Parts: sequence; structure tokens; C-alpha cells
Amino acid sequence: MHNRFKKTLLAALITTLSLTAVLPAHADITDSLPDIGTTAGSTLSINQELQMGDFYVRQLRASAPLINDPLLNQYIDQLGQSLVAHADSVRTPFHFFLIQNDELNAFAFFGGNVVLHAALFRYADNESQLASVVAHEISHVTQRHLARAMEDQKRNAPLTWVGALGSILLAMANPQAGMAALTGTLAGTRQGMISFTQGNEQEADRIGIQVLQRAGYDPQAMPNFLQKLADQSRFSSKPPEILLTHPLPDSRLADARNRANQMRARTSSSSADFYLAKVRVLGMYATGQNQLTDDLLEQYAKGNSREQLAARYGKALQFLQAKNFADAKKIIEPLLAKQPDNVWLLDIMTDIDIGLNQPQQAARRLAALASNNQSPVIQLNLANAWVEAKQPANAIRVLNRYTWAHRDDPNGWELLAQAAAAQGLRDEELSARAEGLALHGQLDQAITALSSASATVPLGSLKQARYDARIDQLRHLQQRFRQYQKG
Repeated sequence: MHNRFKKTLLAALITTLSLTAVLPAHADITDSLPDIGTTAGSTLSINQELQMGDFYVRQLRASAPLINDPLLNQYIDQLGQSLVAHADSVRTPFHFFLIQNDELNAFAFFGGNVVLHAALFRYADNESQLASVVAHEISHVTQRHLARAMEDQKRNAPLTWVGALGSILLAMANPQAGMAALTGTLAGTRQGMISFTQGNEQEADRIGIQVLQRAGYDPQAMPNFLQKLADQSRFSSKPPEILLTHPLPDSRLADARNRANQMRARTSSSSADFYLAKVRVLGMYATGQNQLTDDLLEQYAKGNSREQLAARYGKALQFLQAKNFADAKKIIEPLLAKQPDNVWLLDIMTDIDIGLNQPQQAARRLAALASNNQSPVIQLNLANAWVEAKQPANAIRVLNRYTWAHRDDPNGWELLAQAAAAQGLRDEELSARAEGLALHGQLDQAITALSSASATVPLGSLKQARYDARIDQLRHLQQRFRQYQKG
């Protein structure tokens, strides 16, 4: 990667680690500090931030283990957008990503992009605790902290950042090795790092807890979540990696609790989607101690109706992962009969049908719903069922509409490439694969694929004109991104 990308990604990670902040000393929720988050315009315009965000998202897709799960993506987007709707100074669209990483962390960067580590679902007892992390990260974006950090970097150019570059980037692809290296790199300079980012973190906490409350979540969730981290650090032989480089002072807990206590008490029940998302993450995208356990399922089985549903769903996931499709079906089928529109149940039932070599059954069920329900989960499941049923033409019809509405979803382009290949449409396969490559920042390869697609269709045809026009767009994008790749 080029130096400019490294420096900016480093700034994003260091200045926006949501759980390393020091909360403000004053918890007066009515304070009206100046909106210093908007003063970075001398360094970057909003349009520049959007362009840089686009560039970094593509790099992230190429180098980090993002979870491209339609169900989980839909959940975190709905959660995030519910918070954004109650935030001030929103100047960009927001996009939320989930990364397969068992280390507790979250970060935000240019263009309204927020990344959550899967481990957050293990640590969060309820939806409000998860939302408290997301609200903090949203506040980093609305206050333009990264642009302001760039101003400070330009003035001060702290040399300590240079030593951490390799470790930060390594941590993206290999969390254990990367965080261990980062710990060593910053051992002698971490106080300077904390001092450098403390003002931004204080502001993000102050604003984040207000956003949390306005969105209908429990403001006590923020100090409660911090208390969990403090307890784990105090009583565990291996505290969260994030606390090794950024200690959690006791004063932070007192300040967070004081601020929350001054807010109106609010009881906020976790949604069924939260519990379903939690068991799905732990059952499908976690390792080691972060995996879905029978103890958690037993706990949920004794809880309220939402938790009981999650317990049965989680058990079916365990059967599905073990390829025991028949037992998974025994659990899901009666649940789906009661909730025929539940996308979590529809998704797993589709996987069960495919596992039992009955994709046609899944396709018929989903097709009956798809015309009146444009949920990305239903549309992608339907397309996948048609592909598995060896009816690619039906899949292509669904996916042409889907990719038009969701151009930034790699899932749609991958399925479209598979369907086109099965149908023998070589140019359309190449075109779909080009879009997937472009989303992963591989613009040279995308242009090559589109050039091949253009060469396979009749000269002067509408298809050739479309492929050539897209090549021109990607070349323009290459030129725009080149400024972010200069070392």
C-alpha cells in the first residue's frame, strides 16, 4: 500500500478506536461546546472526504475480512441509520460494515464509513450497549475528527506514527500478530498518543451519548459497557487487546455514569433482530471463546419470547454448520409457519433446502414473497436459489434489478457472474466480475475484464458501447484515486 493511504488509515484507527476514549470531566448534558468538528474545511472539503472514503472502502474490501452477510449487513445498517437520524451535523451518507475479527474494536473513517468488529456482539449484553459504540463512531464522523487529525499531522508530523504503520495495517489482516506488534511499537509512546487524540474522543463521547438517548436507547448502556471492559481487564489474565495500548482509567467510568445519570431514565428492550444477529455472528463468524455456546442458548431459552426465538435459531444454525440439515429443518419449519415473512428464518430455510438438494422449493417460497418485498436478503436468497436450481435465466432477471439498486454490494455481482457463466453469457459474466473487482479496488483488473467483454460482442453494438463507457468511468476513477496513492 502507498504511504498516504497508510498514514490516513493509521489516523483513522488511532483517533477513532471507540472504546479507548477518555470521557469528558463534566457530564452536563446541556453543555454547548463549540462545533469544532466543522473547522477542518481548510484541509478537506466534504466532497474530498467522500472521494477518499470511497477509495479506502475499496482498499478495506481487498485487504480485510469483511463479513458480506446480507442479514447482518441489513441489521447493522438499520441500527446505524436509526442513530444517524438523531445526530446533528450529518454531512455525508453513512455506511456500516462488519469485520470478522475476534478482537474488540470499532473505527470510522472518511465519508461516513463505520466498521464494527464481530467481537462486539459477544461483549454487548443488549442492543443499547452495541448502539453506544456505534453512536460514538458516528460522532467521530459528524465532527470530522479525521480531517482535523490531518491538520494536526500536517503541523506536527509526529514521528511515533511511522513506527506504528506496519503494525496497524498488519492488524487489519492478522489481528493477533498485528496487535501484538502494535503493543510493542507503542509501549513507550502511548501516553503521547492518548494525549493527541483525547480532545476528539471526549467530544465523540459527549455527543455520542446524546445521540444514543435521542434514538431511544438506554444512555446507561455506555457506562455499563465500559464497566464490563474494566471488569474484564481487572480480573482476566488477558484483557482485551485494545486496553493494552489504551488503559481504561477509573475516572472514565465515573464521568460516563455521571453523564448518563443526568439524562432521563429510559428502558430500552433489545429487538429480536439483535438476539438473532448475535447468535448468527457467534455461530458463523467467530472462533475460540467467541463462538456460540450451549450455555448462551440455554440462557436465551429461559428468557423472553425474542430470546427464545434466538435460542431455537441458534440451535438450528449449529445443525446447519454441522450439515445436519434434517434436524435444522425440524426447528425452523414450524417457526417459519408462524412468521412467514421473517427474513432470518427465510434465509436459513433457503440454506437448509439447498443442503437437502431442494433448491426449487426454496425458489418457489421466495418468489411468492419477492414481488412485494424488496428486502436485499430475500432478493439475494431468491437469486441464489435459482442458481442452485440450475435456472440461471431466472436468477439473472432478479440480479439485474438487484445490482442496479445495490451497486456497492459484492454479493449481487458475484451471483450475477455465476448465473451468467451458467447461461453461457461470457461478456455478461466478465462485466459482473469487473464490477466486483472494482469494488475491491482492483481497477486495472476490472478494466481488463471489461475490455475482454467488449471484444466478445458485436462491433458497434449497444453492449459494446456500454462496456466501453464503463471502462472510461473506471479510468477516470483511477485518475482520481491516484492522488491518494502517492507516497
